[in-house]
Formats: sequence, structure tokens, C-alpha cells
Amino acid sequence: MANSRFLRRRAATTSPAGEDRTLPEGALDPAPSVASPPTDEAARDTASDAAPSSSERQKQPLIGELLVQRGQIVPSQVDEALLQQSASGKRLGALLVELGMVDERSLIEALAVQLGLPVADLRQSEPDPEAAARVPEALARSLGVVGVRRSEGTLLIAAGDPADPRVLDEVGRAVAPDRVQLAIAAPSDIRRSIDSAYRALAGAGSLVEAFEATETGRNAASGARVVSEDAPVVHLVNLMLTQGLRDRASDIHIEPHADRVRVRYRIDGALHDVLSLPENMGPSVVSRIKIMANMNIVDRRRPQDGQIATEIDGKSVDIRVATTPTIWGEKAVLRLLDRNRTLYRLGELGMPAATYERFSSLLRSPYGMVACAGPTGSGKTTTLYATLGELNQSERNITTIEDPVEYVFPSVNQIQINDQAGISFATGLRSILRQDPDVILIGEIRDAETARIAVESALTGHFVLSSIHAGDACSALHRFADMGIEPFLITSTVSGVVSQRLVRRICDQCREPYRPGVDELAFFAKAGGSTDTEFWQGRGCNFCSRTGYQDRIGVFELLVMSDAVKRLLVENASIDRLRRTAREEHMDSLLDGGVRLVEEGVTTIAEIMSSVYVV
Repeated sequence: MANSRFLRRRAATTSPAGEDRTLPEGALDPAPSVASPPTDEAARDTASDAAPSSSERQKQPLIGELLVQRGQIVPSQVDEALLQQSASGKRLGALLVELGMVDERSLIEALAVQLGLPVADLRQSEPDPEAAARVPEALARSLGVVGVRRSEGTLLIAAGDPADPRVLDEVGRAVAPDRVQLAIAAPSDIRRSIDSAYRALAGAGSLVEAFEATETGRNAASGARVVSEDAPVVHLVNLMLTQGLRDRASDIHIEPHADRVRVRYRIDGALHDVLSLPENMGPSVVSRIKIMANMNIVDRRRPQDGQIATEIDGKSVDIRVATTPTIWGEKAVLRLLDRNRTLYRLGELGMPAATYERFSSLLRSPYGMVACAGPTGSGKTTTLYATLGELNQSERNITTIEDPVEYVFPSVNQIQINDQAGISFATGLRSILRQDPDVILIGEIRDAETARIAVESALTGHFVLSSIHAGDACSALHRFADMGIEPFLITSTVSGVVSQRLVRRICDQCREPYRPGVDELAFFAKAGGSTDTEFWQGRGCNFCSRTGYQDRIGVFELLVMSDAVKRLLVENASIDRLRRTAREEHMDSLLDGGVRLVEEGVTTIAEIMSSVYVV
């Protein structure tokens, strides 16, 4: 059967050990699916024929019983979930996943047994574009379904909730005269497959043609203001933002060149080409973005900053916009900030246990300064807010000053930098000191004035968190000295410096063992790693966009201001001496952290070589 490699047919009974009996490939029985005729009445008849009768439903095992039989939960967990179900009204299976009692994949396999449906493997196999296109995108997203394969007038549909009668009814009408065959898949897998199958930028080509056919396209070089919301460039910018959010992009780069405009997404720290536009379209695209960010579209010779608040796919998104002139025109970079993203806890960032304990002990100090160092995009703000989560208590007055405010933190007073209103880091910090704060978070120490006020705040009994651009923890101390802060003040106020980088994780869905090249092994051995380690890499699959990586994890080093380090700092010792002394006092370097992640199979040697800078 054409669909057999997508499906793993589950027997309706389990073995005594609770495991499924999987039929051999090609021996798949016809799934409970039927044609979807055009009339509503016939569609209802079809749905009733496909759905189990009341007597059949009574014979079906309950999902809680099935999970207990399979050894995935214990009866007491079912009882607890049933109590919560009576209060929330949610389905038991969804509640078990939400409570962390069972993972989504195990639940789907149990539901497949209960409903007598095959399981569609959407992690390794890609839905056929023709089959996916048969189901309208709006319907696919509302019902949580995706077309997988189409063969001989039968369309295989993967559904997260195949028991929902609307699936057969509405999908059947939409794809008529095709017959519908149902399979079950994890809802998260279906959402990812929908985002992959329905590319927002698929219609970019027609928008470019429409743009070039209009007067706007012919006069683009003049930077004429885009007014009509129906203009092709308006739709194109909306599609770029939508696809960027679906692809988990942190930044969108719009870069003019001599013969084209290149659009790239930064995903998990790496840039990927996604679109190439004609060179005459660049000024109109940037003008549209400027209009959305309330920026001056006439001034094209100076860098500008702006901000957009919008909603994409039902999610509230803040977009930070920065433009700068280049020899080929204005370049724009958009930083996407999802307002609904969850704040990490400090223990979830990837710190080793020993580093986490030492860092947590620094936070118990009633005053002083803890600095977070690293280059742009290394996750400093995320670490600062995770730290703030540890300190956020009702008896503390916590105030932050940032540019921009990237996370909205409940019960914390947050101040946004506004140069036009005269609110800079220095002036804002002075006003904070008159607000009786206990904890102050400074988004970034950029200049000598801000550094001095921050040091004075730590000296006068406040606990200060801040970020600073520096290569590593020891370099951060020299950055303070370079800003004119006397060494004796640094040693009196700075309790510790945590430096960090972000490295990409190997995709869990396609990880496989491999043997690194000679150069990688030589680097790993020189860094102190064991060449007997079992090395892993990502093969590339649908869920990592064929990159082999998905999401990122932090690599950290923590410098605690010991007496020996303070003495060297007062003596104006070199960075090398500071590093050697810190290592003697059990500081794990960034490279040590990278080696540990490779040995644990979290990332690759190549990723450490490219992301963890070794000076």
C-alpha cells in the first residue's frame, strides 16, 4: 500500500507486557474511513458509519485503563487526574499530558489502540505537498489535521483528535470527491507539519509579479510611501513576519545588494536564506516596515530604531526594528519577541550542578553586583530574568531599566529607555534609586556614567544585576576598569561574573552516532575531551528543517570574586593571570562547558568550534 511507510498499524489488544503488536509493513488493514459525499445529510451518514456504535464504544477500553495496562502510569495517577478533570472539564488524556504524567507520544499510541486507528509518523516522513494542499489551511489549523498522502482517490488525513466528528464531516466536504482515510498523530507533530506544509511565503512570487506590474514597482527607487493596505508589498511584509514566527526565527534580515534584496531568518543562532527579491523592491519593503514602526520614511541616510506591536497567528508579538544605510540602500533587521513565550527558570538554562549552586549562593547576598557577560545574542537577558525569578518575592521591591523591555515580568517594575523623553540608563538609574529599591536590574552597562552609578548603587546597599558586553568573565572585569571604575571599587562591589554562549542542541528526532573528522578530534582532545566519547549528530528531519539541530542550550563560566582574584585586580594583573588563578580556584571555562555538552551527546564538536570563542 502506498501509505504503508507512514503508518504503524496498532493491534486492538496488547501483549501481557502491555506492548503493542505492530503489523508488518504492507499488511495494514483498511482504516475506518469512508468517502465524504457532497451533501450534508450524506456526510452525517458517513460520519455515523465511520464512528463506532454505542455498543462498540462500550467495548472500547478506557484510556486510563490502557495506559495502566501498558505500564506508563499507575492507578493513583489516574485517580488524581480524574479529580482534576471533574474541576477543569478537560479530556483525561490531555490532562495527563499537561500534568506530566505521560508524554504525548505514549498517549497517541494508546489512543490508536483504543480507536483502532493507525499512527502516522510525521517526525521522519514529510506530508506530500499535493495531499496537504487538498485541505484548506484555515480548516487544517482549526481542526488540527494535515493531509499526508493521496492515492487512487483516497486522501490519508492525520488528525490529533480523530474522534471529533467534525474531522470526517468538514474535511470530507472540503476534499470531495476524494475518500477520507483517518490516522492519528501527536497534535504537536501535526502543528509542526502544518507550519511546514503551508508556507506563508509560497505566494511571494505572485506578489513580486504584482508589485513589478504596478506604478509602485516602477517608481520604487523614489521610496514612495505605501498607503494602500492591499498593496503587494504590504502583503509580502506580512507573509515574511508570519513565516518568521512559524520558523522560530529570532531575527529577520532584509539586505539590499547590487542585483537583489536578500531576506534571511536567524533560527537557533544561524542565518538561513529564505527569499530573494528584485532590487527595486527593497526601498518599498523597508518603507512599509518603517510605517509599521512609526519611523521616518523620508530620512534614508541615518540609522533609525523603532518598534512594532502586532498579532501573528493569534499570538501577540513585539518586533524591534533597526535600519541602517548601506552602499546599496537601507538594510533592516527585525527582532521578533513573542509576548507569550515562557520565562525560563534558572535551573532550566543548562548550568552544571556545581555552577548552579555557586551562582545561587551569590544571589543570597543582600547587596553587591552580579554581572552577566557575553556578546550580542548570547542569552544574557534570558539569564538575568531567570535570576530575577529566583529573587522575586513579595517583600522585595524589584525595578528594571531596559532597552527594550523584552520580557514582561509580573510584579516587577519595568522601565523602558526613551531617549526622546530624556530617559537613558544613567538618568533612569538615578530615578530608580529614589524609589526605595531592593533589587535593580540594568539591561546593559554601556558607558562610564551608567557603570559608575551601578557601582555606587551596589555600594549603598542595593543588589544589582546587569549585563555587559565582554568576551568572558575575566574580560568583563577589565571592561569595568576600562570604563574608569577604580579596581578597589570593582573588588568592593562585584560579587561574581557569569559569562555565557548559546550552542545548538542536536535534534532529538534524528540524532545518530557518527565519527568526527581529524580536525574536530584534534580540537576536542586539545580542549581536554576524551576521544573515546560516543559522538552524536543530527541527520536532519522535518522538525529541525534538515539542519540536525533544534533549540539551544547555554554554556557558562562563573568567576567568583575570591581574595586572590581581588588582589590580582588591584595589582592590574593581566587577563591571563586572572584566568589561571580562576581556574586554580575551580572555575570551569566556557570551553570546559562545551566539552561536557559534547560528551553528554547534547551538541557537536563543530558547534562548539563555531560558537564558543577560544582566545
